Amino acid sequence: MSNIKATDLQSKVLSFHNKVLNPAKNTLGPQIPETAFSDRMSTAIRQVAKAQEEASISAKNFELGIENDLSKVMMKQQISSLGFQLTLNVRNKVLSSYKDIMNMPV
Repeated sequence: MSNIKATDLQSKVLSFHNKVLNPAKNTLGPQIPETAFSDRMSTAIRQVAKAQEEASISAKNFELGIENDLSKVMMKQQISSLGFQLTLNVRNKVLSSYKDIMNMPV
């Protein structure tokens, strides 16, 4: 491995990229635009917050007698709970990955 120069390795990677990935992109057609991880996380957190707010409003309306469908209220609370649990698990995985990267020897 020590005989391989960095430029040779880079040229091989670029060659692979051009031979395999570019034709695949052309075959698949238009793709979903790539967005930054932080943008996706911000959007997901906003959606979870919105679900929690809707669940809270629905529960309040049920208590006040405005909403009569208990199953609808319970469904919104479950959606809110699952979204929060998923967000918490993603956060834990990101923190774990960050700690692993920080503990890597340089």
